[in-house]
Amino acid sequence: MLKRGNEKSKRIIIKQFISRLFFGIVVASDNVLIVGSGSREHALGWKIAQSKHVNKIYFAPGNGGTSENIDIKHNDINKLVSFAKRQSNLLTVVGPEEPLSLGIVDAFEKEGLRIFGPRKEPARLETSKAFAKEFMHDAGIRTPEFAIFSDAQKAKDYVVRQSRPQVIKADGLAAGKGVVVCDGADQAIAVIDSIMIKKEFGAAGTKVVIEERLSGEEVSFIALCDGKTIMPLAPSQDYKRIFDDDKGPNTGGMGAHSPTPVIDSDLHEKIVKDVMQPAMIAIRKRGTPFKGFLYAGIMVDENTKKPYVLEFNVRMGDPECQPIMMRMKPDLYEYVDAAVDGRLESMPQMEWKNQTAVCVIMASKGYPGSYEKGKVIEGLNSDFGPHVMVFHAGTARNSQGRIVTNGGRVLAVTALGEDARRAIDNAYSAVRKIRWGENDHYYRTDIARRAIGR
Repeated sequence: MLKRGNEKSKRIIIKQFISRLFFGIVVASDNVLIVGSGSREHALGWKIAQSKHVNKIYFAPGNGGTSENIDIKHNDINKLVSFAKRQSNLLTVVGPEEPLSLGIVDAFEKEGLRIFGPRKEPARLETSKAFAKEFMHDAGIRTPEFAIFSDAQKAKDYVVRQSRPQVIKADGLAAGKGVVVCDGADQAIAVIDSIMIKKEFGAAGTKVVIEERLSGEEVSFIALCDGKTIMPLAPSQDYKRIFDDDKGPNTGGMGAHSPTPVIDSDLHEKIVKDVMQPAMIAIRKRGTPFKGFLYAGIMVDENTKKPYVLEFNVRMGDPECQPIMMRMKPDLYEYVDAAVDGRLESMPQMEWKNQTAVCVIMASKGYPGSYEKGKVIEGLNSDFGPHVMVFHAGTARNSQGRIVTNGGRVLAVTALGEDARRAIDNAYSAVRKIRWGENDHYYRTDIARRAIGR
């Protein structure tokens, strides 16, 4: 791998390796590049910036709320590699799934550059739902019954024969919107038409996965991985539907909270033993060990109370990242640094604040459909109190330097509280101080309500 890297990269990596080998200490990369432009990346940068080992953080391309933004798109791998090669002591952390699917990690490692994320082959766990379902079946990981189709008529014939409702999933990446929970065969047929015939998600709909619809609560279980060791993060729960009471179409996520009372210590242990560890072993056996954030979207069946994996993602969740970062006690950079070098086994288990964190997404009116951009955001300089962070997502700065809307999900308002009720109050108190346009913003009003009283 080092043979093809430039001499500067070689010297940096050799120096770091020798220092770790003989002194057992973390050698700071000093500078960190965060790839992505969402509130997940803002939150990762916010947490990593607290490390005593870190000097400067760059964002590519970043957003209106991040500083040291580099004008390189997150999927322009060649330019990202060129930028990284010009820096000294740089560690890159990849936020979104697209650059991972394009092989950014493979490209960086080929040049001897340090980067945290999975290579292109294991990233298929997210980039192809068909691949992921077959992977789970082969690895013995519990998942709902499923069938895979590349022919629309055969897919329709299948759903007509089913006695239980189904979930239709576009095979490829669809920004979190390619999954439709159906109430019956008629709706399922219409969804198959929209995905496979009308191509609403483009090439992502060449295949569909049709799986049995389960009843229960969905939770997010994310772990840091170094190829052989997993370090579980605090479990969380997100809210995918656009409207209150989980109504309307799926989105990229309208809010989240951590911890989730759905996962007690017994279920936590079961998920590690039956899901995360078998997944790590199965990936390693395929010849490309997984380094990065491994995210299992899990349905806890309301009848059996058993965890079923609905999907795997190969990056930190968004908006789960924001409350997780707010609750994390230790230095995230030290753990990412250890994971890149395969040293997670030597790190202590993570500690978490004994508080609840709630994230409320403020979106542009019309999302997940069409919406306007360029609306000036008011209230960002309000006194939100010490327990609130406003992470930026779809924002930019206009020619006057003012923060304006630049996407569907605009802000991730995240707050800590001694319990779920207080965290909810703190989050929504901050949300009500922010606005843009003439009622051009939208947010759900029930984020984390299900956690109260449990």
